Amino acid sequence: MTIACSVYIVSLNSAPWLKALLESVHDFAEVIILDSGSTDATYEIAQQFNNVTIQHQDWLGYAAQKAKALSLCRQPWALNLDGDEKLSAALRDEIQGVIARNEIDGLITPILDSFMGKVANTYTKQHAKVRFFRREKGSYDTAIEAHEKVQVDGIVQPAQGVIYHYGLTDISVKVDKNNRYSDLKAKEKNAKGKRPSLLKLVLVMPLVFFKSYVLRRDFLNGQRGFISSMINAFYAFLKEAKLYEYHLKNISADSKVLDHKPDTQD
Repeated sequence: MTIACSVYIVSLNSAPWLKALLESVHDFAEVIILDSGSTDATYEIAQQFNNVTIQHQDWLGYAAQKAKALSLCRQPWALNLDGDEKLSAALRDEIQGVIARNEIDGLITPILDSFMGKVANTYTKQHAKVRFFRREKGSYDTAIEAHEKVQVDGIVQPAQGVIYHYGLTDISVKVDKNNRYSDLKAKEKNAKGKRPSLLKLVLVMPLVFFKSYVLRRDFLNGQRGFISSMINAFYAFLKEAKLYEYHLKNISADSKVLDHKPDTQD
């Protein structure tokens, strides 16, 4: 039975995970892949599936790229997956039930990370996002630089099924991603006029580590959980440190403007 739902995916060199991803959504009415310049086998893999359409779009930013992919969807319902994720069978069945009952407008879906070769034993609210929704009621705020999410104008409920995320293959990948994202978040904060805080610089690492390892129960993931929580804490520190760096640059730019004296004529 074909599921009357569009799946939209933004991708870049997603070949290691793409076949498993597309097999998990093979019974959806359409799958739209918006690729930003893959040089691996992404296109070859996508073309093996009859319900998949893939096309190129230069990178617009996280939210804008997903908004563009969503605009290409034609089914009344939409499901967003990243190129390094996979839909669980339980969530697929749950989506079918929501469509059949037609009572709500979306599901808040848990996302389980695979880190250092093992899928996490637990997830938190921060790892649960609206990924499935009634297409006409979902939209993105394209001003958000990172950690984009779809906004649904309607009723959403927690899902029981999960999405598996496989892209955080090792420590270097997670650190590189956090470095890129901290650039974007600091830029976003600076643009909104937020100022750095010495107190945050001092306290943010231990507080975020405690939140990640204890309150969000990453301790259940053993040594991997400890390492992941430490990286999460450093990511939080990087955002504050880079905001402080922006602050110094702003002061320097203002000083140059004040020091500049226009030429005068006698």
